[in-house]
Amino acid sequence: MILREAMAGDLPAIARILNAEIASGTASWTETPKTGTDMETWFAERRAGGYPLFVAEAGGEVLGYASYGPFRRGEGYRETVEHSVYVARGARGRGIARLLMERLIAEAQAAGFTRLVGGVSADQPASLGLHRALGFEEQGRLKGVGVKRGKRLDLALMVLALD
Repeated sequence: MILREAMAGDLPAIARILNAEIASGTASWTETPKTGTDMETWFAERRAGGYPLFVAEAGGEVLGYASYGPFRRGEGYRETVEHSVYVARGARGRGIARLLMERLIAEAQAAGFTRLVGGVSADQPASLGLHRALGFEEQGRLKGVGVKRGKRLDLALMVLALD
């Protein structure tokens, strides 16, 4: 398994992973598949903001990705970032998300951020467990704030103190 910074050439694989989750999962509450243009814009915004984007690759295939970016607008949030991590369905359960998260945590600490936030769909026990195992604390649960395919969803706010 190789963890490396993503390149523009990885965007189709990243889009496949994300779009599979959009189509059939609840980790992403987006319902509209991402286009190539959407992914290029997102990638450019990450680069322009100086935010990392990592991929996990095995045998030349991208199996997962992770990034962080701004938590909220406003100067008061400047020390806090929000992350996302996605792993291809066929590659789950192999520790890929943990490796990506550990890399993101180290990167956020090195960059001087003090908090890393994950907004996790509360119906995702594996994701909640991973976050807890990495030291995140659930600091709030917003009940029923999301809807996907007619199912009302709760959002767990998982926070890791980096300082």
